[in-house]
Amino acid sequence: MTALVRTTELTSLASGIGILATPVLLLNAGSLVVLANPAAESLFGSSAASFVDQPVSRLFALDRADGTAFSRLVLQARAANSSFTENDLALSVGEQLIHVACTATPVLEDLILIEFYALDQARKIAREENLLEHQRLNQDLIRNLAHEIRNPLGGIRGAAQLLHEELTDPAQTEYTEVIIKEVDRLRSLLDRLLTPHRIPRIALVNIHSVLEHVRTIIHAEYGDGVVIERDYDISLPELNADREQLIQATLNVARNAAQAMNGRGVLRLVTRIARQVTIAKRRYRQAIEVRIIDNGPGVPAHLADQIFYPLVTGREGGSGLGLSLAQSLVNQHGGVIEFESVPQKTCFVIVLPLTPSATSGAA
Repeated sequence: MTALVRTTELTSLASGIGILATPVLLLNAGSLVVLANPAAESLFGSSAASFVDQPVSRLFALDRADGTAFSRLVLQARAANSSFTENDLALSVGEQLIHVACTATPVLEDLILIEFYALDQARKIAREENLLEHQRLNQDLIRNLAHEIRNPLGGIRGAAQLLHEELTDPAQTEYTEVIIKEVDRLRSLLDRLLTPHRIPRIALVNIHSVLEHVRTIIHAEYGDGVVIERDYDISLPELNADREQLIQATLNVARNAAQAMNGRGVLRLVTRIARQVTIAKRRYRQAIEVRIIDNGPGVPAHLADQIFYPLVTGREGGSGLGLSLAQSLVNQHGGVIEFESVPQKTCFVIVLPLTPSATSGAA
């Protein structure tokens, strides 16, 4: 009779959980997932069948600090037979970190109901707005500065060439050669700063052909030192884009990852479809998501908020232009680049919205 009552209660609870818009998990005494509602499936990017009857540690990386806080939350709720809340947790789910607030509440006898409140969307919108605004200001500043510098550089180079032709002492011509070479280097730098501002040449592009081109270049540069793993969703549709600009953007990110690993490590290229994506307050039904993941030391904490700014670099001898140019090129396609980084795992995510004409072939 008791078993029948419990089954009836569970059925009723499952029915109520199923219609909630809030993501919910139900854990048993052994911290196995008993129930998961559709909102939880959407939040965690997986079907309930893949984690029901599995320990919650398989869903979240509980060896991380935030995972430990989550475990403590469940234990506190169970021990005190009362609700407890954590307002800010970063839970590792597959390849991504999901920022949530969550509440653990004891229900029935030994069950714990976990309610999740996603923080990612609000943070993501605010972060993108801040990033795009800073980028617009930086681009205006750099464009004006570059034009101001180009003009006197031409005069300096011309004067150095005339002086070089007049000098006969090799010890002196060595100095004019240095001047000419340094002027050429600065002009090349300015050209790279101004390159993203050309109008994209739009055509249908297969993202995997772009990534394969990048893979070939990285392999040619680093050989077997960088092991490149591919995890492609081959069902992705083509997108309207400038192929050369996408190659440059993804190459800059991939090369930055290879350099961060000092040319030895594992680089993963992952593609997926993303649904109902918001970028800079614009909503897109579908977008292509490219993840470039490395197992290097991670982005230094003091550079995390500035990594996409021009001339900011954590690598000795770096120009600090690669990621800034990549972000500019992706922005021209209505997309954005984000990243998550911890030691041994840095993931740069390139999100490229699909236009209605390009999404017709995708479900």
